[in-house]
Amino acid sequence: QVQLVESGGGLVQAGGSLRLSCAASGRTFSGSTMAWFRQAPGKEREFVAAVRWSSGATYYADSAKGRFTISRDSVQRMVYLQMNSLKPEDTAVYYCAADPLGYIRTYYSNPQNYDYWGQGTEVTVSS
Repeated sequence: QVQLVESGGGLVQAGGSLRLSCAASGRTFSGSTMAWFRQAPGKEREFVAAVRWSSGATYYADSAKGRFTISRDSVQRMVYLQMNSLKPEDTAVYYCAADPLGYIRTYYSNPQNYDYWGQGTEVTVSS
């Protein structure tokens, strides 16, 4: 059974940093794309960043470029999202997700492609 468990959320002031972690277990992820999505109250879930498990190639939403860094540790089976220069508009629940067919897809930001999701970790950025 696949499990994705997020941690690292919390309350931070604008301009601060947080590091989110996602522990992945239950299957091999070698062909997967791993991603972070977020959902703010009253809004749709949106793509933040993705990483190819095998190659480490990364992709970012425009809102995350230059501020966020996604990475993975294939030995520890962890995915991270380092978030710097946080803004109040980054406030949301952040979800880790896995697309086992990521190796055959060129499109990585569609949440419907992701079969596995964590329970989410809440990030609140105060102004």
